[in-house]
Amino acid sequence: MTRRKGSSSTSFPKSAAPDISILGNQVTIYPSGYTESSPSTTPTSLPHPASSSAAGDSSSSSSVPAEEQPLLESWARFRTSPFDFLREISVYISGNGWRSYDRVIGQPVFYSGFSENMKSMVLASSMLQKKIAELAEGRVAVEEREGLFATEKGSGRDVAGRERRRREVQRQLGEVAAELTDGMICKMESKRFIRGAYYLVTQLLTRAYHQGIHVSAEEVLRLRSVAEEAAKRKHSIIFLPCHKSHIDYISLQVICYRLGLTLPVVVAGDNLNFPLVGAFLQHAGAMWIRRSFGGDALYTTLVQSYIDTMLREGFNLECFIEGGRSRTGKLLPPKFGILSFMVDSVLSGRVDDAIVCPVSAQYDKVIEVDSYISELLGQPKKKESLQEFLSASSILSLKLGRVDVRFHEPWSLKGFIAQQQDRYSRVSQPMSEQDQRIRLLRTMGYKVLSDINAVSVAMPTALIGTVLLTLRGRGVGRPELVRRVDWLSERVRQQGGRVAHFGGLPTDVVVQRGLEVLGPGLVGVVEGLPEDTYYAVDRFQLSFYRNMTIHLFISEALVSAAMYTKVKLGGGPANERISYEALLSQVLFLSRLFRGEFIFPTEGLEANLEKTLHGLEGDDVIKITREDDGIFVEMSDSERRRGRENYDFYCFLIWPFIETAWLGAVSLMMLTPPTEAEKGIWLNVKRVQDQAQILGKTLYHQGDLEYFESVNKETLKNGFEQFQEEGIIIVTKSKDTRIPATVRLADSWMPRRDAETGRIAAEGVLWEFAEAISQSRREGKNRRDGTTVTNRVMSLVDRFGRSLFQEAATATSAQTHEIDERTGSAKKGRARREKSKARL
Repeated sequence: MTRRKGSSSTSFPKSAAPDISILGNQVTIYPSGYTESSPSTTPTSLPHPASSSAAGDSSSSSSVPAEEQPLLESWARFRTSPFDFLREISVYISGNGWRSYDRVIGQPVFYSGFSENMKSMVLASSMLQKKIAELAEGRVAVEEREGLFATEKGSGRDVAGRERRRREVQRQLGEVAAELTDGMICKMESKRFIRGAYYLVTQLLTRAYHQGIHVSAEEVLRLRSVAEEAAKRKHSIIFLPCHKSHIDYISLQVICYRLGLTLPVVVAGDNLNFPLVGAFLQHAGAMWIRRSFGGDALYTTLVQSYIDTMLREGFNLECFIEGGRSRTGKLLPPKFGILSFMVDSVLSGRVDDAIVCPVSAQYDKVIEVDSYISELLGQPKKKESLQEFLSASSILSLKLGRVDVRFHEPWSLKGFIAQQQDRYSRVSQPMSEQDQRIRLLRTMGYKVLSDINAVSVAMPTALIGTVLLTLRGRGVGRPELVRRVDWLSERVRQQGGRVAHFGGLPTDVVVQRGLEVLGPGLVGVVEGLPEDTYYAVDRFQLSFYRNMTIHLFISEALVSAAMYTKVKLGGGPANERISYEALLSQVLFLSRLFRGEFIFPTEGLEANLEKTLHGLEGDDVIKITREDDGIFVEMSDSERRRGRENYDFYCFLIWPFIETAWLGAVSLMMLTPPTEAEKGIWLNVKRVQDQAQILGKTLYHQGDLEYFESVNKETLKNGFEQFQEEGIIIVTKSKDTRIPATVRLADSWMPRRDAETGRIAAEGVLWEFAEAISQSRREGKNRRDGTTVTNRVMSLVDRFGRSLFQEAATATSAQTHEIDERTGSAKKGRARREKSKARL
């Protein structure tokens, strides 16, 4: 935080510093010992809903120097100040003032016996007991068909024996369910533990994010009001945050603790349940679920019963709508697993209602970005472990800026379901219940993502990263960088977005702080020139921050990319304009292509296109002319005089994604069988995607691909999923996760091979599809669309494809040999047993 001219100062005793204060429209959580000075007001501690501040928490004023300085006193250390250190800890452990966490808004948590009460309620669930009985009956029925309950004479069945066996299986399944429940449920048992955990986590968190955690006071007060009403009705609040970092759930837990809300139970993957850390998280509110249920009916029912119990009893939940962490910086498509359980709870009537609260968490710098980039470049994801956790803790000493957490206005899940069902009832063609449920989940998932985008804040580092990656030149001078950040901030606001609150600081200072957080590994500076010139050092990593803003401009970016099909031809304004029909066609094509990649406005394509064109025309980026032979769109004269800086900005945002789409389409050529005999071979999906990435790296270094970030694994994977949805490829998956998914081209998309050379012909539906994408690709100095490039790319694709088919054929042969050996062994075993019987 900072000290500003003409302000009064507030200092707090080191032993009992406030952790949260309201300043203007911001609420900031501070590390212990943090001294804040505000421009015009003294930070006010947000009171606990049911307790007053502790003695020693009052503030005093003193004058401050006129200049602005960050003030961050170090915490008390045992070696240098043991008494202050022990006093600081005792304040938290004893629960002094609001730290007691005694009277929270919501259902009571953190008391002895909480886990056993929850476990007994889950196991007593009628749904679970019914499923256990059903599974026991099914197992006994199988055994009965195998003749296990036949009488000695074989004339009937042993009814009593069958019933004993059924009860035994039911008992065993009950024990399995109890064991699974014990490992799954959160264990909020001790207030003393959570007080100490809060102290520890806030110290570590604010050491890494030294500018604190910021939230909107208006949103916080609204959330508390909603929580009070929900508590009266015994309704749960379901927090649905975006997921960029492991810090997401820590930040939300810290905020809820400090605001006096019942901490949400966090739905977490069991990959984080490793020794020591897993137990700590489970006692702080984590519930563990498997990454894949694998068709386990008992486990699936158990999860549903646990979700039902928590929602029925009014406990808050937290679940990440995207499933895993976003490695690209933008929102991922929604995952419907846990969301479907929550919807079913309300849809079935087992739960009256729940309150949904979408949450956005934005960072100046994300701790895990380095590892994300490694994963996106194809390196295997490291398994979470205590060693990894401890090695990551060194990052906590870095100064990573601040975290902004924003809460969308909460809404009723029951009300949303009723609204959607009313819409479905008015559809001319009735939908089945299953289709309605799928549509409901999809609509809800994308509504939550849209709500998250609506409250997300553009951080200074995201603005800087976006500016640096949308420049045509190598670098930018300091004054121009500041001007572009100002311009981008204003554009974000005009698009309905939010910019991080700068506290009245001049943009030059904000930019400097952002550059310091990003560091020389991401942004370099050329010194010794008339003005410092900044340039992108690691474009791949900076793209993570650029992607935090792209959702605001996706419509303008697609229109600009569609116009580029003509602009790239050159020849002057008359030759570069595009007809409205051609523009609409290309925008429609690109929108379908990126349907799973971006969150689009809900008005519909043509309405959204009209709105976007009107906005670009109002900004004097384009001009629209209406003539006798149609409507035409082109760049405005003033935009040309500006050097296309606004138009280029939109193109630079979308070009890396167009490059990835083109790479994905071209890599599908690898699925062309080398010979007729190999047409029946299916290829391993993961191996195909891995080879597509290697192909992309090759094309980048040979100058046929413009952006290195276009080879990232996640965007390629999204592309393959879209190709599957469009029917270009066919993918087979097994319920057994040990069996890899396989893929082949749909027959209608299969390229032909030249009869004489055996090469893949650069023609056909798939090639035309790749060419349609290529029309909007950036035309750079290192690449020109021509026959030479086409032949070289096709040669590489063919080489990669032949290798994949040879690999698949070898694997199939090995599997056949193994099956033959097992079959042969089984036959020999049966023969030996028959001989033994004959001798007897």
